[in-house]
Amino acid sequence: MEKATKEIMVLGIGNVLFKDEGFGIHVMKRMEQMFEFPANVQLVDGGVLGVHLLGTISKPDHLIVIDIIRNGGQPGDMYRIEQKDIPDRIRAKNSVHQVDFLEALTLIQAMDHQPETVILGVEPEDMETLSTDLTATAENKVEPVIELVLAELEKLGVTCKKGSCENVSCDPLYDRQN
Repeated sequence: MEKATKEIMVLGIGNVLFKDEGFGIHVMKRMEQMFEFPANVQLVDGGVLGVHLLGTISKPDHLIVIDIIRNGGQPGDMYRIEQKDIPDRIRAKNSVHQVDFLEALTLIQAMDHQPETVILGVEPEDMETLSTDLTATAENKVEPVIELVLAELEKLGVTCKKGSCENVSCDPLYDRQN
């Protein structure tokens, strides 16, 4: 029997201790502060858990991932990677958490349930400096990436309203069903 409402997860990943490396988390947190989402949309802080997110990311029907993406472009360049292109990204070895996470996405293909996935992100400027602040370049891309996420949600039939969200989990192992 097919579910009436599709479950959607917006997953921010990265390490907030190293400037732009935490971009995905910063975007997800800003979305949490700005919008209210319907019950079928879950915002999750995936941090640097990589493969340990396998169980979590295999649950939704749709997965929207926010992260930095090193693609050889200029700092601040924005990217959208579709599901069919994700296995090719493993060879890019952008960062340790990203390789582990991309491997987790690839491993999901062997499972019974694989969410439709898209990765949204920006080319980082600085991933090495110890700081919880984004570079100005990455900070200037937070709002545009939020707009990309909202556009992805709209394609899935989800509308968001301004406000705050109560269904946000900072624990990636959190399960609202239990």
